[in-house]
Amino acid sequence: MNTVGIPRSLFYYYYKDLWQDFFSALKISYIISPITNKEIMDRGLKMSNSEMCLSLKNYLGHVDYLKDKCNYILIPRISNFKNDNQTCTNFWAAYDIVKNLFDINILHYNIDLNQKQTLKKGLYKIGKILNKKPRQIKKAYKYAIIQNNKRIKKNHQINLNKLKSKKTKILLVGHPYNLYDELIGKDIIKYLIKNDIELIYSDKFNPKITNHLSKKISKDLYFKYSKDNLGAIVYCQNQINGVIFISSFPCAPDSLACELAMRKLTIPYLNIVIDDNSSFTGLETRLESFLDMLGGKLND
Repeated sequence: MNTVGIPRSLFYYYYKDLWQDFFSALKISYIISPITNKEIMDRGLKMSNSEMCLSLKNYLGHVDYLKDKCNYILIPRISNFKNDNQTCTNFWAAYDIVKNLFDINILHYNIDLNQKQTLKKGLYKIGKILNKKPRQIKKAYKYAIIQNNKRIKKNHQINLNKLKSKKTKILLVGHPYNLYDELIGKDIIKYLIKNDIELIYSDKFNPKITNHLSKKISKDLYFKYSKDNLGAIVYCQNQINGVIFISSFPCAPDSLACELAMRKLTIPYLNIVIDDNSSFTGLETRLESFLDMLGGKLND
């Protein structure tokens, strides 16, 4: 039986639930690389060059972990969601980088709406490669989409409900592959929760709304995920106490988008850029000072 490996980085944080539902419905075996640890990050660092952002280095480490543990590794290419909604160049290049660095079987599809290459076509292609019948693929795709839409809707509502909280409220602005990664953003989240902060997440709003709202900060920005993040700031800045930006070094879209947002913010903010030399000890001091400025209660 074929086993598909899924790297727990980059694309995973956008499509993990949908992929798992799709593969499960097709009765395809899959494995996911473990949460990021020092060994995985070191693997990625050894295969990277200095110009790659930490998130891409991390991704390569997860691919390296999986390379001898499965028959295929799922590596999509996500180019754009139309002209004014491009993705980061790493999302375009990850497939080519992995193909050149590793001797593995890659399970691959494109999302390029300018060329009418959609997620649906991509997953149908995956199903065919894995020798599933069209009827099975159609059923699995429909199931995965329905389940995923339910989860997304639920997460959006949870995020909105948090805006009504009486606690100190902080909006975390960042890409999910940074926010929720164990060695990039997870310790920050744990620290803030420990200190009784109500966390609102920029990636858990309706992107149709936030993408449009981003125009109030910049009418010229064309990175989709950056627009979604900036729109989240616009959406809730009058209902929160502060904003924390979390990005990985050296992310070009974030360096532009975060700077645009910070120049227009009228509430306190903290900008955190993580690289492979970052330690939580230094971050903890900055977070403590930020919470103290907001008047938040600190817990030992």
